[in-house]
Amino acid sequence: MAKKQSFGDKVLKRRQERKVMAKIIVAEKKPNGSFRFREKMVPQQDVQAELKAVT
Repeated sequence: MAKKQSFGDKVLKRRQERKVMAKIIVAEKKPNGSFRFREKMVPQQDVQAELKAVT
């Protein structure tokens, strides 16, 4: 028989430590007319600061 997963201190602690990330994709136009895409993973609370830094 399979064991039930217990939601003890260890499991709750791991859930709280898990970081919520956001992916930012930035398009840049090259001199030859084509576009280049860069992507960056940032913590969710830093998204606004990253967007301001890019623009």
